[in-house]
Amino acid sequence: MIQRPAYFGKFEFVVIAALRASQLKRGCLPRVDGDHTVAVTAQLEVAQGKVPPVPAASVAAEDAPPPQPDPGER
Repeated sequence: MIQRPAYFGKFEFVVIAALRASQLKRGCLPRVDGDHTVAVTAQLEVAQGKVPPVPAASVAAEDAPPPQPDPGER
């Protein structure tokens, strides 16, 4: 079992590891040695501090849909 660092909340650890796993699946090079699955590799990287936490503001900005023009304005 991989122990998450105390400064990571449970949800934050899972989200960061999932984002890193998707990067690894797309071809990013792992930052830890060993023959592990993508999910375990991502969790190890996060637990060892090799993947920094993402500020919440930048994640929210990336996930937000583009602004839509107001149909009443012309």
